[in-house]
Amino acid sequence: MAAYAHELKAYGITHGLTNWSAAYATGLLLARRVLKKLELDQAFTGVEEADGEYNITEAAEVDGEERRPFKVFLDVGLTRTSTGARVFGAMKGASDGGLYVPHSENRFPGFDIESKELDAETLRKYIFAGHVAEYMETLADDDEERYKSQFSGYIDDDLEADGLEELYQDAHKQIREDPWKKDEEAGEKKSKDHWKAESKKYRSNKLSKAEKEERVKAKIAELKAEA
Repeated sequence: MAAYAHELKAYGITHGLTNWSAAYATGLLLARRVLKKLELDQAFTGVEEADGEYNITEAAEVDGEERRPFKVFLDVGLTRTSTGARVFGAMKGASDGGLYVPHSENRFPGFDIESKELDAETLRKYIFAGHVAEYMETLADDDEERYKSQFSGYIDDDLEADGLEELYQDAHKQIREDPWKKDEEAGEKKSKDHWKAESKKYRSNKLSKAEKEERVKAKIAELKAEA
């Protein structure tokens, strides 16, 4: 099963598709798709209202019997694994979505290295784009021109800092209701033949030897005429 950040547009998240909050929402989308496909979405609902707390999905009772959650492992590949990395946002979303992802809290935003404790409020802020909202407000006060340039898309859609949390909350709710919702503005999915024909429009055809010779002669004649 797969989920991509650009699919979040169908749920109202049209900007900031590469930030931590979008990574969380993508992980949540993936989790709900997996569980829906396995018909376990009703048994394993995960954290329905994200609170930033550290949670691990546990076994649940299904039809009178104990059922273990669907277990997955995070494979980061070559992705940087520093504290606060977006890959852990996707993992947190998948975990809150009802999948069992073995992990600890020490790479989440808000984890204090000295006290070895997680500040749930800080993590919650990242889940609902609170850090983006803070930056928007700071930039609007300190450098209005840069704010208008950097957040032009938000401004065009009348999306302000104080509306981001509600936007993400609504998106999470929609993801749970329908993890396969289509983006109406995107239209129908284009076929491979369509994109193949589209690419040919921008590709220059290779000239034959005779055509190359003719082109050289034409250039020589043009230069002689100018002289």
